[in-house]
Amino acid sequence: MSETRPAPDPVATADALRRGLAGLVEGLPPNRAAQAVERLIASYRGETPTDAPILRDRADVVAYAAYRMPATFEAVRAALDALRAAAPGWTPATHTDIGGGTGAASWAVAGEWRTVTTVLDWAEPALALGRELARAAGEAGPYAARWERARISGALRLDPADLVTVSYVLKELTEADRTAVVTEAARAGSAVVVVEPGTPDGYRRIIAAREVLLAAGMTIAAPCPHGGPCPIEPGSDWCHFSARVARSSLHRQVKGGSLGHEDEKFSYVVATRFPVRPASARITRRPQIRKGLVLLDLCTEHDGLDRVNVTKRQGPLYKDARDAAWGDEWPPPED
Repeated sequence: MSETRPAPDPVATADALRRGLAGLVEGLPPNRAAQAVERLIASYRGETPTDAPILRDRADVVAYAAYRMPATFEAVRAALDALRAAAPGWTPATHTDIGGGTGAASWAVAGEWRTVTTVLDWAEPALALGRELARAAGEAGPYAARWERARISGALRLDPADLVTVSYVLKELTEADRTAVVTEAARAGSAVVVVEPGTPDGYRRIIAAREVLLAAGMTIAAPCPHGGPCPIEPGSDWCHFSARVARSSLHRQVKGGSLGHEDEKFSYVVATRFPVRPASARITRRPQIRKGLVLLDLCTEHDGLDRVNVTKRQGPLYKDARDAAWGDEWPPPED
């Protein structure tokens, strides 16, 4: 008789990750954790991390994981949600996480699908912590993951995988290595998800990755409603989205303030080698709600950037607009 496993549960996975990280931080002196985060925020792995990882020991890795894993997890989860919406019947069995470190992207995948995951990273302390977190979480986390040391560079070679994720990695590479790594991801993966910080530089890296994926013969599934050139005039703006992240005590200690959450800004692209249904339009800014009116900034399939006004007179569509969020498909898909 085959083993029956519970279906993935994104909420249970997120809770297990938070508990695991909280337990790790409890073992560090508070000042040590805060100092490590402050140093690592600006210089995580340096300009050439594959040659000299800055995550030198367990204390560094624990502090950085506690600070950054929840945000990376939520950003990747949002990108995976867009992939699921574009390909609702698709289920990956294998997953490769390039530059995965402690495995935030792998946790996001574990909350969506049961996959056999391989996490590749150069920093052995990060891989070791990833193994520890996954083992403690059991089936709520990436329980079937393999954690392998690999140099993330133009020489990287991957086994075929249904899903390849490349999250918060490209900034750490030279331009030539970025192109080579994304090209290799496109060669090996049936679906490729690339996520970067939601900054002008991060957006430019995503646009470059998008061009590489298209050149490799892949189809853009999200967030773009089309595979043509980005309609944003270079230098005038950048495409990015936002994910809500629960703040840990370490976040509040390092950043100050009393809010229990913060918003992670990110840019991303999803491409596939199988048929998908991209959004006909995507909301590219936080909707502006006025009395009897909702303003939506959109990237559209045929008309480029557009702004639409949805009024109360439009009945159900107005209710949909009031409920819509930054990054959503517009209009909402029918159930």
